[in-house]
Amino acid sequence: MATEESTKTPTSGKGSSAYLMSIVRTLSSSADFEQREQEKTRIEKAFRESDKRLGELVTTHYQDVTKILQGFGKMTKSINDSREKIRKIKEDLSSCKTLLHFKRDELRKLWRDGVEHKAVLSMLEQIEQIKEVPDKMDAYIAKKYYLHATDLIVQAVAKLEGPLAQVEALRDLRAELNGRKETLHEKLIEELNQQIYVRSVQTLSMQRGGSARLSRRDASVWGWTDSTTFNTPTTTRTESSDSNKGGVHLEVVEDLNRDPTENLAHFISILTESLFVLRKLPEAVEITKMRIEPELLSLVAKATQQVAESAGQQSDSLANQSEPRHLLDLLQLIFQQFRCVAATHQIVLKNVHRLTVTSMPLHAEVVYDMKDVWSNIQAVLPLFRFDASLHALSTNSYIEDTRQFDASDLGQQNLLTRMSKQQKICRPSAFNITAIYKPLKAFIHEIEDAMGMESPAGLQEFITDFVQNAFLGQVHQRVSQSIDAATKGFDALRNVIDDKVRRELGVPRPLLQSTVTVDESIGELQELMMALPDYADQFLTMVCNVLREYRDKCHSAYRDIVQHGADDRRVISAMWAKDEDISRSLPSWRTLQPSADGKELDGTVCSEQEMRALNSKEAVILITNLSTDETLIPQQEIITDVTQMRTVANVHESLEWFASRLQQMTDSLAEGSKAAGPDGLPADQLPTDAVPVSAPTLASLRSLVQDFRDLAEVCLLLLHLEVRVHCFYYLLPVAKQSNYAGPIDDLDPDSNVLKLNKDLSSMEEVLSQSLQPKKFKYIFETLGYLVASILISSVQFLKKINENGIKKMCRNILAIQQNLTNITLTRETDLDRARQFYELLYLSPDVSSMTDRFQDVLNGIAEKGPQFTGSDYAMLIHLYHRSHPGNPIPVQEARMQRLTEIMEKGQNETV
Repeated sequence: MATEESTKTPTSGKGSSAYLMSIVRTLSSSADFEQREQEKTRIEKAFRESDKRLGELVTTHYQDVTKILQGFGKMTKSINDSREKIRKIKEDLSSCKTLLHFKRDELRKLWRDGVEHKAVLSMLEQIEQIKEVPDKMDAYIAKKYYLHATDLIVQAVAKLEGPLAQVEALRDLRAELNGRKETLHEKLIEELNQQIYVRSVQTLSMQRGGSARLSRRDASVWGWTDSTTFNTPTTTRTESSDSNKGGVHLEVVEDLNRDPTENLAHFISILTESLFVLRKLPEAVEITKMRIEPELLSLVAKATQQVAESAGQQSDSLANQSEPRHLLDLLQLIFQQFRCVAATHQIVLKNVHRLTVTSMPLHAEVVYDMKDVWSNIQAVLPLFRFDASLHALSTNSYIEDTRQFDASDLGQQNLLTRMSKQQKICRPSAFNITAIYKPLKAFIHEIEDAMGMESPAGLQEFITDFVQNAFLGQVHQRVSQSIDAATKGFDALRNVIDDKVRRELGVPRPLLQSTVTVDESIGELQELMMALPDYADQFLTMVCNVLREYRDKCHSAYRDIVQHGADDRRVISAMWAKDEDISRSLPSWRTLQPSADGKELDGTVCSEQEMRALNSKEAVILITNLSTDETLIPQQEIITDVTQMRTVANVHESLEWFASRLQQMTDSLAEGSKAAGPDGLPADQLPTDAVPVSAPTLASLRSLVQDFRDLAEVCLLLLHLEVRVHCFYYLLPVAKQSNYAGPIDDLDPDSNVLKLNKDLSSMEEVLSQSLQPKKFKYIFETLGYLVASILISSVQFLKKINENGIKKMCRNILAIQQNLTNITLTRETDLDRARQFYELLYLSPDVSSMTDRFQDVLNGIAEKGPQFTGSDYAMLIHLYHRSHPGNPIPVQEARMQRLTEIMEKGQNETV
């Protein structure tokens, strides 16, 4: 039997071959005849089926088969024809080879002639191209395609000095192109400086793109390997691999369809690349370094003119104006321009460094770096005389010391002329430094950061030297002269500001001119502290010195007013004001003292009883010290010149205002020092008025502020006491020296009372103009109570009194009451009490009637309570009995005993 594999029908050519081989193996390996017959029968059957299937397919695809057979026939014929042609060509080539062998020398000659003609044709083409170079260069340069122009001229000159060197007809063209090459080099240097010093200051926002790294194969920074072929450059360079370094470098692309100057950084890379191609990069770098300072000076001159024009004036007129803001505008403009210049130099140096390192790393040297740029910037800024606000440059010394080149060769023909002119933009003054110090300091920090300096920059040393050795001395001299002029002379502390100045200051009462002058000087020093914060401690020390000097002069003036004679004795009020035990025990003074929260106490909050108690305490203190004996107050122990009291009042108002101003300054400095301290805010977040000062100096300032406040308080207390001492001075003689037992026609007020009224009116006139209302009220309020107390206590000094004397005393009281009412604008009811006290003496001379009368008085005291003290009643009884010596002594003793009993009983009931 046939195997299962042998029964399979083939489906492809490869399968048919395998199928046939399977049949052969089956027939060969079968030993049974029957099996072979069966296999044969099966194969014949399959053949018949295949033949039948093939016939059907041929019938179905007859046309396609016909076409295939026809195509195959044509192809066979074409192949046969091609074979015949090839055979014929081989025969012809063999014949040609035989013929050429006989013409070899003649053909060699023709070949050499062809090569020569081709070389000549190429040379002619190159000559034609070279002739077009000048026109192409002009076109490129006009549009500032400098890299195209550079490549064009370099390759043209290389050809003229290489393959075309022997062409004599090109000698003139060779000279012209060499000249153009040198001119292009100068043009590139000038264009580079134009970009650094003109274009950069106009392009404040620098475009950083476009300055990709680039390299040139087979080139060095100091030489150039010329190409052997010349083609018009496109300067569109692609990435190339450097086999020696294994790196990839990007070439500069100069697009002829775009403006090459639209990107400053990219344009500078084009210029440096062009100088590198021209083998002029080292020379260009050297010249660029040499031109840094003169170009900076030229920028300064232009900026000065620009500031003058923006101010709408000529620099000559600005020089006569004290406007340091113009100097600030100038420096800010210069700083901005210098920053742009430095940034552009940074771009130039990056390109130079890139070219030198990538081309010849072992011999790469850069003639200058950014430290040189910043050093030149600093050198230009000390050429400003800040004390005179002008550009103070000595042209000759400058050229001799720093420049060794011809300015005309670098396009700087007008530099010497500009440098020789000193342009002022404001009036010369050392104080101009105040307007520029902070921005100048910030610029110095920029320089130090850029240069990586650990020590101060040269410009910083210059500024420090100027401030310490020149400016601080001028400030001290100016302040000293101002204060000396204000405080010198006898009337220096008497002159007050006029109404206009007072309105400008917003003060209610006149201030001393000297105080305002000192305050202005302190204000100037405070402004200097804000303007020059690094020297705030020095200025604060000046402030303290000025305050000490003025404090001493104020104390000296105060002593001149209150001191009399050479024994250092002072008027009574001054001694009391100086005595803390007395001054602080006066209740009326306490009512004006600041409370714990800093607010002034309002005297109106006290009840009438409390105010009476305070007034009584003050009256007791004064009476105890001034009217306990028969002696009178000497005239030299009071201030008799009312103008001196005006001066004291002016000193009080001035120093109180001044102390308040100084306190504000102290608080501001304390807050600023705290904010700028080690644990305070960072420098960039500090407020503008944050000025750090040392703690000891600030403590000295606080102490001086308190000194001025104390002196102001002493002056006010002095006036308060002086007015009261004047009352004692005039009223004590009223009782001790006047006669109150005289005839009936002696009823006019006592002369001392009239003098007191006149004195009080004079003091009221000057003090009302010099003191604020609340302080004027403090001076004269409760004065009626004191006068009443003085008159009541003076009963003890009266030897005798009759009815006429009582009327005279009442007239004294009425005269004083009317005068005080005119001064305080309130009825002085306390003087009614004094009058009522003296009216108790209206008693009948008859003993029996007198007894009844005193009995009524004592009964009234017992029923209604005492209106006066027991000692007052006792003095009244003694006075009456002195005035009527005929009264028996037992009667007086009985009245005193009855008075004592009534007063003791009243005290017990009160308790």
